[in-house]
Amino acid sequence: MFAGPGGLDVAARELGYEVTGIEFDQDACDTRTAAGLLTLQGDVQDFGPHKFPNATVLAGGPPCQTFTVAGSGAGRRALDEVIGFVKRMARGEDVRSELAVLDDPRTGLVLEPLRWALEALRDDRPYEAIVLEQVPAVLPVWREYGKVLSQKGYWVAEPQVLHTEQFGVPQTRRRAILVARLNRIVELPEPSHRLYRKGVPREQGDPRLKPWVPMSEVLDRPTPFEVVSNYGTGGDPKARGRRSSDQPAFTVTGKVSRNRVVAEDGTELPRFSDAEAGILQTFPADYPWSGRAIAQQIGNAIPPLLGKAVLQAAIGSADEYEG
Repeated sequence: MFAGPGGLDVAARELGYEVTGIEFDQDACDTRTAAGLLTLQGDVQDFGPHKFPNATVLAGGPPCQTFTVAGSGAGRRALDEVIGFVKRMARGEDVRSELAVLDDPRTGLVLEPLRWALEALRDDRPYEAIVLEQVPAVLPVWREYGKVLSQKGYWVAEPQVLHTEQFGVPQTRRRAILVARLNRIVELPEPSHRLYRKGVPREQGDPRLKPWVPMSEVLDRPTPFEVVSNYGTGGDPKARGRRSSDQPAFTVTGKVSRNRVVAEDGTELPRFSDAEAGILQTFPADYPWSGRAIAQQIGNAIPPLLGKAVLQAAIGSADEYEG
């Protein structure tokens, strides 16, 4: 669901799974087609689990724009209403006709995975696993989801906010994650890398974990550089955040190209290309980005490396799952 350009698809494919993605945006569909990803273009609200009778896993990340700090904030204001809808859906009520009361129609899309999960249960074809991700502000919704799914026979790992750099992503990014398994204990993935903390050398920290990954380790740039964020620290446009190439990148957003890249002597360098932004999200270097608004596609995607860790924790590899 909400498949985007293919972050979860890349992860699932590496684990040996076949994936069908539902995506509305034409540009993301162009990228998916170029990447050879099976796609149905359309609105998830027009589909349901009956369309995919052989599906064993429900996964996706609903649009986050109304929940993000940079967005309008409509989703954050509507959290109480959304949680109320979750409770009513658990009682069997169809609330879709009432979602128009929300400030932004995209906010109600966060309820679609629950509709699908409940419909699949009613059809006696429940998903074996459910994997969902969103921005941290949605964590209360995922926790309410967890209560509902637990009542329906699922084991649900306590939804938490995971830090992408702790899973080898060369970027600091936080995502609220929910994983559930039918009739089987499930846990969120354990970090493989250390948490990034400003001023703390990457060699310090838990010796059982790998150091976080810096930009210089994945980007093919000949000289050290510094990234000057487009966003001002504390809302002050003059106090822009800075990261050196031996640190992880800032969160990659659709405005990544607005971040300046400068050499140590202050010389302006080329800003991140689409391919480089994709690499910072852990997409393959040769990923066939297509259509328009490529930076937005990249910024909206879940990093495949994080997706792989979450999927593997929830369902393992295809061989393990089938065996």
